[in-house]
Amino acid sequence: MSRPVRAIELSREDRVTLKRWASSRKVDNGLAMKARIILLTREGVNADQVASLVGVSARNVYKWVWRFSEEGIEGLKERARSGRPRSLDLDQVMEILRRTVEEEPPGATHWSQRLMAAAVGVTKHQIGEVWKSAGLKPHRVKNFKISKDPRFAEKVVDVVGLYMSPPENALILSVDEKTQIQALDRTQPMLPLRPGQVERRTHDYKRHGTLSLYAALDLATGKVIGKVTKRHRAAEFIAFLEVVDRRTAEAPVVHVILDNSSTHKTDEVKSWLSEHPRFHLHFTPTSASWLNAVETWFSVLERRAVHRGIFTSVSDLRAALNAYVDAHNKHFAKPFTWTKSAESILAAVTRAKERAHQ
Repeated sequence: MSRPVRAIELSREDRVTLKRWASSRKVDNGLAMKARIILLTREGVNADQVASLVGVSARNVYKWVWRFSEEGIEGLKERARSGRPRSLDLDQVMEILRRTVEEEPPGATHWSQRLMAAAVGVTKHQIGEVWKSAGLKPHRVKNFKISKDPRFAEKVVDVVGLYMSPPENALILSVDEKTQIQALDRTQPMLPLRPGQVERRTHDYKRHGTLSLYAALDLATGKVIGKVTKRHRAAEFIAFLEVVDRRTAEAPVVHVILDNSSTHKTDEVKSWLSEHPRFHLHFTPTSASWLNAVETWFSVLERRAVHRGIFTSVSDLRAALNAYVDAHNKHFAKPFTWTKSAESILAAVTRAKERAHQ
């Protein structure tokens, strides 16, 4: 049982003000919370119940009821803090920036606000403000690889040209295969999602085999032609091209954007292409898979249909992959839009090369 709360007397003016604060979206959340505490207490609700309804501790309820009793409605407002926070001088700012980009903290790979604050002798908030103003995020890292393809520029111009200025009456397809998709099953039944509890599953799993998924993304519609296979050889690639050929029979010309996998360049593939002259292959530069639009679709597939999936067999996995392709085409497909010009890509790569050699 909570101890009794002070009796509160409210004038009509105070009651109107408190109700306005409690319901207004323009009022600070803290002030709205205090107003609700006073109004609920005035109605006879005990401190524990008020705390539960408002989402604070009973101690806070007593605090604000006492403050209101002693100081009235002005006592609920935020008080000015004593003293102005010490601002950083230019030398301190430059020291923070220098250490951030030139040094590593003892025993760690990168700086945190706490580590930098302790090293420089300022607050974590001040470190955060300096980093924010300079666009520094030491906790983040991105991977990159500069392509060494001697025809890099030529291929970028070719592929981006298809994205941004596709030929008339031609079908543009972004093609790739996602290989070694594992059919993983957990060793024990999972505990499903429910209110107040996230989905839980065992960390260990059983492997039931792998499959590959060939996909052709139609840039004009965003729809995908998919084919699930057990292996990913030239034979499977040709079989997939046969599927694409049948599904796109009305297109007079088909431009296919794909990577430099050896299975895409075998004599068997070249022979098939010679017999299907409406197909034209366009290869992305080596180490530049990001230039292939279907890679984005594969990443979404991984998050939505594979990563948290439970598959007791490769048949389960096959069904899930085919179901995702069907669902995507029915509900999520939309035209693909490429925004970066070939010139901007080449300029960015040039800058990266220059920085890498500094």
